[in-house]
Amino acid sequence: MSEPAKGAGREAAVAERRAEEPGASAELARRIAEVVDDKKGEDIVAIDVRELVSYTDYLVIATARNERQAKAIADEVRLVMKREHALLPARAEGENEARWLLLDYLDCVLHVQVPEMRERYRLERLWGEGQRLALELEGASD
Repeated sequence: MSEPAKGAGREAAVAERRAEEPGASAELARRIAEVVDDKKGEDIVAIDVRELVSYTDYLVIATARNERQAKAIADEVRLVMKREHALLPARAEGENEARWLLLDYLDCVLHVQVPEMRERYRLERLWGEGQRLALELEGASD
């Protein structure tokens, strides 16, 4: 399938879920943030990008102290999403180096970065026009 066709299919799938289950993507973002928090991820934020892009609803961004923790966070998110929601990521990137891991659940994209990557790419600043989703996390930030 060509890249434009893949993008169109993705956007259609996200739009369909938005219509079928309003609020489901926010709950997914919150659940992913909770799992990250449980694995001691830091500086966790969820940004609502629905008004900015058509290919996803939320970005969840978190910092891991090191590559080993980043991998552990991503592994736990995969496990919980599969067990609780029967969801597998549509795409995963960065697993070899584990300095910036991305898990794409269509409605929500998780970015787990080590401190150097978080500082260099500043995703919150890049997506600063998006509203932050309120998170109620035990240990990390909102």
